[in-house]
Amino acid sequence: MSAILEALQAHADEFVAMRRDIHRHPELGFEEFRTSDLVAERLARWGYAVERGLGGTGVVGQLRRGTGGKRLGLRADMDALPIVETTGLAHASTRHGVMHACGHDGHTAMLLAAAHHLATQGQFDGTLNLIFQPAEEGQGGEGQGGAKRMIEDGLFAKYPCDAVFAMHNMPGHPQGKLLLREGAAMASSDHVTITLEGTGGHGAMPHRAADPVVAGSAIVMGLQSIVARNIDPLHMAVITVGAFNAGMANNVIPQSATLELSVRSLDRGVRDTLERRITELAQGQAQSFGVTARVDYRRSYPVLVNTSAETEFARKVALELVGADRVEPQARPLTGSEDFAFMLEQVPGSYVLIGNGDGTADGINDGHGACMVHNPGYDFNDRNLPIGAAYWALLAQRFLV
Repeated sequence: MSAILEALQAHADEFVAMRRDIHRHPELGFEEFRTSDLVAERLARWGYAVERGLGGTGVVGQLRRGTGGKRLGLRADMDALPIVETTGLAHASTRHGVMHACGHDGHTAMLLAAAHHLATQGQFDGTLNLIFQPAEEGQGGEGQGGAKRMIEDGLFAKYPCDAVFAMHNMPGHPQGKLLLREGAAMASSDHVTITLEGTGGHGAMPHRAADPVVAGSAIVMGLQSIVARNIDPLHMAVITVGAFNAGMANNVIPQSATLELSVRSLDRGVRDTLERRITELAQGQAQSFGVTARVDYRRSYPVLVNTSAETEFARKVALELVGADRVEPQARPLTGSEDFAFMLEQVPGSYVLIGNGDGTADGINDGHGACMVHNPGYDFNDRNLPIGAAYWALLAQRFLV
């Protein structure tokens, strides 16, 4: 065991307790008031210069050592989700209908544990910026996650970084395994609303109406041809129609219908193609059925792209900490989305995953390791706290030299 991991293991119980306290007091995006209070108080206690309010409830802690000019950013997210918890970990103080179903409580606790170690034992030369971000889950509206709002509030103008890094726990992988990927690592996420306007009428006399339901049904099927025929087969694209709303009665042809789409890709050019073809297809299909289509295409999170040099650096830190058998150097990309992508559009960096378990973990996480995130039975694996914290501490010391 490396010396830095051994040092973090010695304080693990304190930060496990902190993580569970955060878990018992979940807060939705831009409402992380108690969590922000906890983060700001601890950082100030350990000697960090603290600023609050970036992005609403965001917190930045800065620690300078020596005369080095390098500047590093490490980011953790703090928000929970609107989900009713079923883990058995819910407490009387837990807010009903809100839970940490994605492990952000663990992300916050890992970075706080690293913050404590770096303040008390860390050896580095330069500027360390710890970014505790609200609303990664985007409760503030499409495209308005906490990362974007912190940037708009001057995050990198006030706290310039030469590189920025973040970490997320990932179920289905062995607990504590570190997964890295150079290049596109997570998909863009766009929200599309297609509103069809036709002519309503009696269900017994469809020839006198212009049926938006028939047009919408054709559009649903036609949309899949975009992925099959307009996108390079070697590229990823997803078009999901998650909602189709129309009508109130079986014998009435409605005046209008609405489709709600989730659109994802791993390539910026593919993203542009999807927007163009979805708009063209929806309007063309609608016209062929004698109705009109209004397409509201809202771009949300961009493709998350890990830069080459920073990913290689992060990979070396992972290998040094846990060894080659606990590192996946070029993991597969994910079709989920992450608003850390906004930060990577501003500053080079890399996003690393830490395995949360494959369902065989013991102790309090037994049975939860293989759950999917955003699941009412999901829980962060506490055995990852010292590993994740040690990774952050080692990365900071290797970067700030």
